[in-house]
Amino acid sequence: MTSTPVLHVDHVTRSFGDRPAVADVTLEVRAGQVVGLLGPNGAGKTTLLSMVSGLRTPDRGTVRVLGLDPRLPRNRAALGVTPQETGLPESLTAAEVVRFVADHHADPLPVREALDRFGIADLADRRCGGLSGGQQRRLACALALVGRPALVLLDEPTTGLDVEARHALWDGIRSHRDDGVAVLLTSHHLEEVEQLSDRVAVMAEGRVLVDDTLERVRDLVDVERLSWTGTVGRVAELEGVVDVRVDGDDVEVLARDADLVVRALASGAADFRRLRVRGASLEDAFTHLTAA
Repeated sequence: MTSTPVLHVDHVTRSFGDRPAVADVTLEVRAGQVVGLLGPNGAGKTTLLSMVSGLRTPDRGTVRVLGLDPRLPRNRAALGVTPQETGLPESLTAAEVVRFVADHHADPLPVREALDRFGIADLADRRCGGLSGGQQRRLACALALVGRPALVLLDEPTTGLDVEARHALWDGIRSHRDDGVAVLLTSHHLEEVEQLSDRVAVMAEGRVLVDDTLERVRDLVDVERLSWTGTVGRVAELEGVVDVRVDGDDVEVLARDADLVVRALASGAADFRRLRVRGASLEDAFTHLTAA
């Protein structure tokens, strides 16, 4: 990673009427780094991405990609974008679409390589109109990255994908990250953010609540997760138990003192088997940080 950030968002604010959609946000993404941007609906993520991509102008503050203003068309060659909605020309083949985009860049990836990184090289001669939704999402990512951008914005890239397609897309993102591409990723799949991100920024009501490594964000939640098959018994009454979820015979408990729960189970507080104890997940941290 270089010491100079590829993306530098400096105290950016953008309002619609009297309502600030983004309020005094500062964020950096460096080469070879994936930053997961999380937040509930209405948190300001989409507005922030629109300013990073140069489609909106901040009311205050600055956005720079490689030190340049992304609002100027000539500076956008350093930027790749995969929007939530994929619109592809139905009559063109996947290879033709990639070649068309590649021809607009000085040093693009070879067409076959751009497709292969996302596991769709065998679809090169298939018309876009005949691709499944998941195949179109992977093609959209190939289009965003074929020009070797310094920064790519991935907005819910795996929406509608099955597990196999999602993993193929993850592999493609990792290969570009390893090439030094900076990635800003938004996703409602928290497992995806955990799998790909070096850092996590959590937004709510237009502000960044926390921006840190995945491990440190998890550590903000002082609970542990216990799960077992059996009954919940008297466990819900124990001191320090903050949440209990029961689905048939599957029990999941969030507790501030896992040892206390384990001792209670051993003393007969509930019937249990296949007990597992693990630290807080990113989902736990996200829920805790964004709770009203």
